Amino acid sequence: MSNGDELFPLVNEDGIVIGKATRSFCHSGSKPLHPVVHLHILNSKGELYLQKRSMKKDIQPGKWDTAVGGHIDFGEEVEEALKREAREELGIREFEYYLVTKYLFESEIERELINCFKTIYNGIITPDLDEVDEGRFWNMKDILSNIGKGVFTPNFESEFLKIKELL
Repeated sequence: MSNGDELFPLVNEDGIVIGKATRSFCHSGSKPLHPVVHLHILNSKGELYLQKRSMKKDIQPGKWDTAVGGHIDFGEEVEEALKREAREELGIREFEYYLVTKYLFESEIERELINCFKTIYNGIITPDLDEVDEGRFWNMKDILSNIGKGVFTPNFESEFLKIKELL
């Protein structure tokens, strides 16, 4: 199965599954609502880990983004997807997480229900270089000074500004 043939659940605004569709259909501009997970990783110094998206990604390649972000597969629970994505992208297997918020995000090509979590983590992070080009911790001042300069994905910028007090 090619990447575009992956099946995503389609959901209503409450997150209830109402159908399924392929990745390629969900990213085609037709904008069916599909769920994703985001994980913000903070260290004990209050710095935020960000990943630089792989140049192979079909959306926002090469931009800095939320530490972990990914689609929920059809038939997968939200927490399962969160743990899978953290393991696949950064090699993180054991962590406590907390739901920060859920919200709708819409771009030119897709519409997502974002399940946004956070964790405090001081362990080893080993980015999967097929998924992520690099990653590092940023202090909040450096993040704020780079907002609007094309460094970050638009989704990260809007989410960060919305939840920074909750991190």
